[in-house]
Amino acid sequence: MLIIAGLAIFKAKHVRFHGPVGSGCVVRGGRISWPLDPGQASIAATIAGVATRRAMPERAVTVAYAAALQESDLQDLRYGDRDSVGVFQQRPSQGWGTRRQLLDPVYASMRFFIALAAVPHYERLRVYKAAQAVQHSADGLAYMQYASQGADLAVGFSGRRPHAVWCWYGAGFKGRGQLNAASAELKRTFGRLSISQAGDPAARVRIRGPQAGWAVATWLVSHADRFKIRRVSYEGYEWTAAHGNKGWIATRRARHAAAARMDVIFG
Repeated sequence: MLIIAGLAIFKAKHVRFHGPVGSGCVVRGGRISWPLDPGQASIAATIAGVATRRAMPERAVTVAYAAALQESDLQDLRYGDRDSVGVFQQRPSQGWGTRRQLLDPVYASMRFFIALAAVPHYERLRVYKAAQAVQHSADGLAYMQYASQGADLAVGFSGRRPHAVWCWYGAGFKGRGQLNAASAELKRTFGRLSISQAGDPAARVRIRGPQAGWAVATWLVSHADRFKIRRVSYEGYEWTAAHGNKGWIATRRARHAAAARMDVIFG
């Protein structure tokens, strides 16, 4: 089981579709909720995690999402135009890295943000212009259609809007929780995190602030199937795999929860 102490609540009544079937995820936006599959959500959470690691602003995450939605629909594609691969369809022949590296969303996101940071005044540019400055696509205007969705996803996955992302896994989990693997991947994505063992199997993650905490929390929920995470709690709210379609549920300790600490239990 997984517990992350301190997550907030957003109930399924906000979703504009009925009864989730199978597996899926939801991102609560400003006026609508965006459905994603767990694979898309896990990549979106990874992109936001790498941005947190590099101290990139939310605007950078919006630009990255606009590019990723256009290029791959937030999927880690093993094919593309000519030698393009991965979530951003970066090309080994253009110096982005090896094919194997570019099929790693953490590496691909890192390279995207390095290139974006080198664009002069990118935060002042229109989203599609900033994305095009990195991607050098044949049709840079194509990124424009994803600016609004990218902004909504960025608010949720970056953690500025608490308890805005949740997932459900209809088939359930089999096997024991993978605490060590999840801890290693968290650190690889977010950089330095204080993670200590707090049970069998359980971990305690210390976070510097609530926004970063929510970014970590959304990463854990969207990777729950991979690492067999059954419960996440943070800032007095809780998500469980058994009732994932209900979103984040407030606990009795909501008023007294510490934003700096996240308790994670795998099972």
